[in-house]
Amino acid sequence: MNRELTNKIRFVLEELVPPVVRDSRPMRWLFRAHWGSLIDELEAFRSRAHFGNEQEYNAVYAALPRIHEDTDLSADCVARILADIEGESILDVGCGTGVLLQRIESRAGGKELKLVGVDFQIEETLRDRMPSVDFYESRVEALPFDDNSIDTVICTHVLEHILDIRAAVSELRRVARHRLLIVVPKEREYRFTFNPHLHFFAYRHSFLRHMIPVPASAHCDRIGRDFYYVEELLPNPGKFDQDR
Repeated sequence: MNRELTNKIRFVLEELVPPVVRDSRPMRWLFRAHWGSLIDELEAFRSRAHFGNEQEYNAVYAALPRIHEDTDLSADCVARILADIEGESILDVGCGTGVLLQRIESRAGGKELKLVGVDFQIEETLRDRMPSVDFYESRVEALPFDDNSIDTVICTHVLEHILDIRAAVSELRRVARHRLLIVVPKEREYRFTFNPHLHFFAYRHSFLRHMIPVPASAHCDRIGRDFYYVEELLPNPGKFDQDR
């Protein structure tokens, strides 16, 4: 299943189904019919997340089935990221299967890049499949990089999973030298769902409240059912030389 299809499903469930129906027992039964006990486990996880149990957090994500074929990003978001990358060092925070880094590398037009991927769990085979990328296991709230050390920092479909968003954003800003790109889903909160999200952004301002202070250089666009945030830091180091 690709992101475009799940976005259509999410539009129906989040925008067209009334809340009184969406939170009802019959709807919960329908979710359970497809996802089983995972629906109850995710609801329980969200209700206890403020206690910050790292072991439970890891266990939930380790058991979570992969919904999308390769990436959680829509094709439009990928295209926008490729167009907005600047500089020669690029960090993907929450890199998952490394698909976005592969796309960046393949579109570099022969330009030598320093590609870095971070996730709190790195797949065993990822380093073997992508030897040109440096992978680190780390949480976004404590990135293992120096201040202002990465030209472009990318963080897509991650912040909705992080309990302390402000701490995560502070780290992203700390390590970014020139540009910070963030993507979060446009999503409404309900009692139960098929993902372990801890934060929900129904509107642009719902997300921007977590980005305070928002600098004058920043802008946030809606792309499909995602919010796409760009923050400029130091002066432009030169556009990413991609083969478009």
